[in-house]
Amino acid sequence: MEDITVDKWGDTRSRTIEWKDPKKPARAALGMDGLSYLQALLDGEIPPPPIISVMNMTLESVSKGEAVFGLVPDESLYNPIGAVHGGAIATILDSATGCAVHSTLDAGWGYTSIEIKVNYIRGTTDDSGKLLATGRVVKGGSRVAFAEASLTDSQGRLIATATSTLLVFEVRA
Repeated sequence: MEDITVDKWGDTRSRTIEWKDPKKPARAALGMDGLSYLQALLDGEIPPPPIISVMNMTLESVSKGEAVFGLVPDESLYNPIGAVHGGAIATILDSATGCAVHSTLDAGWGYTSIEIKVNYIRGTTDDSGKLLATGRVVKGGSRVAFAEASLTDSQGRLIATATSTLLVFEVRA
């Protein structure tokens, strides 16, 4: 078998990731309802959580019961066969469903995913252009909420869908 080394392949790429301390904005969230907090994120008044930088995502829009995230895929998200990794797609869909639920919560309440089911419809690469994940609350609840999301490429083609169940809970400072 041929010896494979990094130097043989050349064309090394790099990406720098920066983020702000996530604990301060999380504490600020305790005193704000979910929609106000997400709107402050969107307006740049509150720094985004680190996952936004790690995944190179953007919060595009938010309204009560809906959140839209964008992602311009690049090679840093590729799997071994040269396409965007399914985990990256699941992550943006999880963010869209979770923030859709967050947008409905009162101050002092939080959420976490209990489960997410993703249906992958087509592969995507950096040629797909900007991806948009739109999450919507299907049914809110005081303990469990249900949301769904769809991911489309820059041509409006459906890439993946997700359904999610989320635990809603009071956050203790």
